[in-house]
Amino acid sequence: MAIAFYILAVLAVLSAFNVIIMRSPVYCAVSLVCCFFCLGVIYVLLNNEFVAAIQILVYAGAIMVLFLFVIMLLNLRTGPGYALAPNVTKLLGIAVTVGILAQLAGVFTSPAVRLGPMGEYSAARVAEEGSIQIIGKLLFVDYVLPFEVISVLLMVSVMGAVLLAKKRPPADTEEKQ
Repeated sequence: MAIAFYILAVLAVLSAFNVIIMRSPVYCAVSLVCCFFCLGVIYVLLNNEFVAAIQILVYAGAIMVLFLFVIMLLNLRTGPGYALAPNVTKLLGIAVTVGILAQLAGVFTSPAVRLGPMGEYSAARVAEEGSIQIIGKLLFVDYVLPFEVISVLLMVSVMGAVLLAKKRPPADTEEKQ
């Protein structure tokens, strides 16, 4: 069991690394699907079948179809490329890294970490109440605002991709009008 876990963990890390280094957006998306499937199987090995099913259905299924749809909609192979200057890219990378590290520091210093490795939901409580009921209560009662904000953010990102991919009329037709 531990050997399978480590093999899947290495595969997940390698496929995530391929997402970063691949040039083709379609190959990046396929590598991301591989990473999502590896994570789903890791969840099964950890006896969390509900999260594994959600991982496979939502991320490897729906989100990746959405990514591939946006990639095809944008037709990334044609048109002028927009790139930031290398110095701006490095500064943005450093800013994002500092932001992620600050969030991680906030997570590890929060009171929830002090409650123990499972927080207020011990293994006995999860077995008693059921993981699906606990997840549903957390998503739709305790964390309903962040859940809705993320759904709106996903909708806005899809609308932005459609707006970017919208065909513009040629310049000579605008002059005739």
